[in-house]
This record gives sequence, structure tokens and C-alpha cells, in this order.
Amino acid sequence: MCFLRLVILVPLVLCACGRTQSLSPVAPAELDRSRPSATTEVANAVLFRAMSLVGTPYRYGGNTPESGFDCSGLVGYVFRDAAGIALPRTTSDIGDLHGREVPLQRLRSGDLVLFAASRRISHVGIYVGDGRFVHAPNSGGTVRLDRLDAPGWKDTFRAGKRVIN
Repeated sequence: MCFLRLVILVPLVLCACGRTQSLSPVAPAELDRSRPSATTEVANAVLFRAMSLVGTPYRYGGNTPESGFDCSGLVGYVFRDAAGIALPRTTSDIGDLHGREVPLQRLRSGDLVLFAASRRISHVGIYVGDGRFVHAPNSGGTVRLDRLDAPGWKDTFRAGKRVIN
């Protein structure tokens, strides 16, 4: 019985060893494109978490889905929950964050968008792409998706801030 197994297995092993697979070399850049980067994965996690909170009630000082959100509470919750990034609690402190400022034309999903009617940053949201952002806008409202080029937002947009590197 053992001899019979050897007679069957030896030719199979030899055939398998004799086969070679021709692999063409792959450039490192091609490898990078075959899988999303860690930065892209984190930005996507932030984006999807923010979008999942659309419809959550606005509440001044709120920073959880259960209690509702104000703008900085929403941004802080999303970044902490989806990316493990702790942001300052207030909008003006978020505006003072060290990070790369990004002009409107170079925004990427997951970037912060900062607004101010005067010199001080007074509102913050999360850019989702295609000129849109998620934010908690005002008392009596809900977390929602708006366009950066909409009246009121285009005039008060100050900068984007990239905190996901």
C-alpha cells in the first residue's frame, strides 16, 4: 500500500517541480496602484463614517450620534472613530491645527473644510468630493451634505486642511 502511494506521488511531484511559471517583472508603481494606500483607506473610512451620520440632529456642544452634533463635535467624532485621530474640540482650535492648508481646487475626500465670516474660523466640515461636504450646520437642523459653491458657503470658505497624511 505504501509502495503504491509512492508510485503515484513521485511522478506528480516531479511534474509539479518541472513546471515553471513565467512572471514578468512588475514595476513598484504598478504594485502601488493595485491596492489603495493606507492614506486612501483612512480617508475613505472618514468619508463613509461622515456620510453615515447624515440626518443626525444638530445640538450645540453635541459630539456623539446619540446626543447630536455641532460642527466641531461631528468632525472630532468622525476622525476619532474612523481614523483614530484626536482633533481639538472647538472650531477655532481646529482652524489653528498644524497641517497642510489646501486650496479649494486641490481638496481631497477626508480633508477638513474651514469657513469664516470674519477673520476667525467659525465653521468646519468634512470634504467628501465633487464639491460637496458633510457638516452640522445650525440649531434645529441635522447633519447634512451641502455644496461648497452654494450661496453662503462659497463666500465664507477660507481653506481646506489635510490632516490625513
